[in-house]
Amino acid sequence: MTKGPRPPRSKPLLRDESAALQSRQIKKRDRAQPALPFDPMPRRVEPALALLKQKPPLGDQWQWEIKWDGYRLAVHVESSGVRIITRGGYDWADQFPGIESAARALGPATMILDGEGVVLDEQGRSDFNAMQNALGAVGRRSGNLKAGNAIFMAFDLLYLDGRDLRSLEYRERRHLLEETLDDFDGAIRLSEEIDADPATLFDHACRLGLEGIVGKRRDSRYRPGKTGDWVKLKCVQSEPFLIVGYEPSTSAPGGFASLILAAYHGDELRYVGSVGTGFKERAVLDLRATMDKLPWRRKAPPVPYNGKRRAVWVQPTLIAEVEFRQWTPDNKLRHASYKGLRERQDNADVFRL
Repeated sequence: MTKGPRPPRSKPLLRDESAALQSRQIKKRDRAQPALPFDPMPRRVEPALALLKQKPPLGDQWQWEIKWDGYRLAVHVESSGVRIITRGGYDWADQFPGIESAARALGPATMILDGEGVVLDEQGRSDFNAMQNALGAVGRRSGNLKAGNAIFMAFDLLYLDGRDLRSLEYRERRHLLEETLDDFDGAIRLSEEIDADPATLFDHACRLGLEGIVGKRRDSRYRPGKTGDWVKLKCVQSEPFLIVGYEPSTSAPGGFASLILAAYHGDELRYVGSVGTGFKERAVLDLRATMDKLPWRRKAPPVPYNGKRRAVWVQPTLIAEVEFRQWTPDNKLRHASYKGLRERQDNADVFRL
């Protein structure tokens, strides 16, 4: 038996076969809105870090700029708002209202800016103590954890309008960063590159009281951690150490004579000496009150210690930024001076021996 023809499975395109074939009307794109992303914006980017060097590397493949002394931040400008992410992964947009407002003005583009949040002194130098007064012990005691006068010195661009730029060479990212911030006036500024011999630049930076200089390989991709793609030269050594105790003051009952410090050696803490200079009177009182409020204090030192100081030992929680000239042969700080208290959220890398 012969089967009949199978009926068509699809309907005719047009009911009226004589009518002209037409496509749907396409809506025009709203140019005020950002383009649809090609790459998803990362929620957080682990920062590239500069490796400390005693001498600048040779060759013309390096670009140089001033080293800023503040808080490392990543500014995320998103369609839903602005996030300002610290190294510890915390959103500090509320702590930096000026930077947050400037980032909103950069829209509607979406981007991630890498840079340093700083407070400048009258000479235009970054002043970590001024930043610490707003966000450290003084700010915490007053309940005012805001740095309204902080600015953001941008030195890299990691994401722009749907494109993840981390696989591009640094010279390409830098070109896009300069275009993005061209003629922009606000609390977000471009960290300028300086075309000069690095040894001469470093000498001038130290003479002007700056912290140092940073060099970046022009052909490097953006990689987290200390890979050697970025290097730094510091005029004076400055590192974060854990506070493990304090020596009570004989003249000021509410203060202290010095802080006892520790660094990591492997997974253990080692005593590296003390710091008793660089403090303002108000900072001493605030810091002593903060240490006395720690969850517990210890009778025994939290580090191997055979010194003769009359010490009060505390939980190794607070992180002090300390400036020093050199190390002694037995790994103790020499000519140490206190710079400020690092916030835990800043996730400062405690120094490792």
